[in-house]
Amino acid sequence: LCQNGGLLQDSNSPNEDSPLPAFIGCMQDVFVDWQLVVPEDWRSDSAVNVSPGCSHRDRCLDVPCQNRGKCVNQWQSYQCRCPRPYEGQDCEEEHVTARFGNEDSHSYAAFTVTDDLDEDFSISLFLRTRRHHGLLLALANSSSQYLHMWLEDGKVTVQLNNFESLKAESAIDDGEVHFVSLEVAEHRMSLYVAAEKQADVEVTAVDVQAGHAVYVGGLLESWTTSVFGGYFKGCIQDLRINDRQLQFFGLGTSARSYPLELRENVTAGCSGDNACATNPCLNGGMCYSMWDDFKCTCPPKTAGPRCEEVRWCELSPCSTDSECRMLNQGYECYSNATFLNDGTVLSYRGNGHISRNLTNLSLNLRTRKRNTAIVHAEKGSAFITLSVQGGFLFMELQSPTGEEEEEGEQGVTTVSLSSRTSVSDGEWHSVHLFMTAPWAPTSRWTLVLDEEIEDAGISRSQGGNLNFLRQGVDIFLGGMAPDAGWSLAGCLGTVELGGIALPYFSSSDVNLPRLQEEQFIQTSQQPPLLGCSGGPVCEPNPCLNGGQCQDLFNTYNCSCAAGWEGRRCSFFTDTCASSPCVHGNCSVNGITYDCTCVAGYAGDDCDEEVDMCENHLCAHGGTCLHGPDRYACLCPENYTGSLCIRPKLPVSVCGDDTRNYTCFNGGNCTDRDLYCDCPPGFIGHR
Repeated sequence: LCQNGGLLQDSNSPNEDSPLPAFIGCMQDVFVDWQLVVPEDWRSDSAVNVSPGCSHRDRCLDVPCQNRGKCVNQWQSYQCRCPRPYEGQDCEEEHVTARFGNEDSHSYAAFTVTDDLDEDFSISLFLRTRRHHGLLLALANSSSQYLHMWLEDGKVTVQLNNFESLKAESAIDDGEVHFVSLEVAEHRMSLYVAAEKQADVEVTAVDVQAGHAVYVGGLLESWTTSVFGGYFKGCIQDLRINDRQLQFFGLGTSARSYPLELRENVTAGCSGDNACATNPCLNGGMCYSMWDDFKCTCPPKTAGPRCEEVRWCELSPCSTDSECRMLNQGYECYSNATFLNDGTVLSYRGNGHISRNLTNLSLNLRTRKRNTAIVHAEKGSAFITLSVQGGFLFMELQSPTGEEEEEGEQGVTTVSLSSRTSVSDGEWHSVHLFMTAPWAPTSRWTLVLDEEIEDAGISRSQGGNLNFLRQGVDIFLGGMAPDAGWSLAGCLGTVELGGIALPYFSSSDVNLPRLQEEQFIQTSQQPPLLGCSGGPVCEPNPCLNGGQCQDLFNTYNCSCAAGWEGRRCSFFTDTCASSPCVHGNCSVNGITYDCTCVAGYAGDDCDEEVDMCENHLCAHGGTCLHGPDRYACLCPENYTGSLCIRPKLPVSVCGDDTRNYTCFNGGNCTDRDLYCDCPPGFIGHR
């Protein structure tokens, strides 16, 4: 006891005399039997760790707690309340992290529950992963597993007794550390991520007893683990059931820990795999390792997580006389090829990796030949031939049905189909042949020429697909086969079978490798003649008499000079036959004509009207009146005559014998310009 502010100090621990710890603090005005107790009066052997006064220092001012620990002042000492996963006097100790699935190994651990748990319990842990799937934890008794926690689509999922289940709303497969907790209380199971409730469900009682097993990261057998997405890959830290720890490393002998029974391929720490070790970045991309992941810095013209998306055509892999087209994988060079009717036939074969169904055939065609083969291939009883017959496009297909006949041979179907218009006119024509129902084993086939859907032709019978061409079959372009006749004279664009090109360029003709898995490889020895050019039909010029030659692909047309006609402008024509002189007479003059114009017209074709009043002779201001072939003068008041030359007389002249102006035949004289009104049947001035 202390008096007048005496300070009592002790180790704050129980001793043999008292089960309670000693008091730490200050006391003042202590009376015993109404007597004031003063520390100075105590014998030295009765006052241990007691001193006068009441001074103390707040130990938390030294900030002793590490790792965000909260300091609590205890007068002459302090206590650190540590956040998980830290512990220790100053929160300086961190629970060892357990790494699962290092380098994609199968990792798991097993613990034994050593006490019976109440119906209410909790499971909590820190998680770090980039995997979308994997088993996190399972509780099992001797007969079954009754609680599972796993990742599904990156979200924590829990199932109890194979019935009640929960799934978090938030995904945690981003490579960051997340705190996950599961609480079972009052017959309700709740799931939390970072203390935020994700889901809850009502459940039956859960009986966790001593001797039950806790599996972490996976189960002992891989096939049972695969049901929950396989083994977990990532890190787990500070795993607890209630306040009991499941320590993967360390002695684990404290009363707060469940014993570790089994640990397989679990390593200490949380180092990620070296994801760059396998060179995942394609096309020259630079790999940078991240935790359990990698990042690619892609060179120009490439993109995608692994630089797998190459803008191939921007890298100019094709020659200048071809067109580069992007594919899902890689690229292809498209061009035209010329066939000269000299027996040259190109051949192709599948590369052995074609897996898609070949249900269509597309190409562009230009020819003037009325009978020729374009595409031909055969395998046993199956074949396809695309040809021009009588100027019309014709397709014959005999394909296997996939069904066995009675004699053990495979059945076949036959399809015939032709165009409704001619294609042998020297113009380009687009051709599309395809199964009307490409998903079916057999179907009608459709032919669309020049994108005219309304005029499409549909086969009457049903046929199979072209899958027999995928491997081990020679596909010929430009003829039935080398030296087999029916050679093509014309041009073909790049032919496509099932969307896969039959290219005119070999691997040595392109600047970059072809990466597409499915390819048709050219097997013919002679390279194709690229481009589309017919014979030199205008060299020398076949047109005569100044005619101009027009190249119309293996034929020509002559634009003839005037006066000539015919295919080669060899026939002279009557230049006056078309009556070129509008107001005149035409006369032939060599290869041209001359026009003699009638009065009032002029010009080469007498189609220009002449102005008759130009240079007129109307005197004394007379007005010229234009006529078709002559002109007349409208005289002023004091003049008369055809050219307004004669002046008008001022006095009457009728009856003036001196003027001798007499109207004959009964005409009456007037004073109007010496004018006679003539009787019927008579004309003239008098």
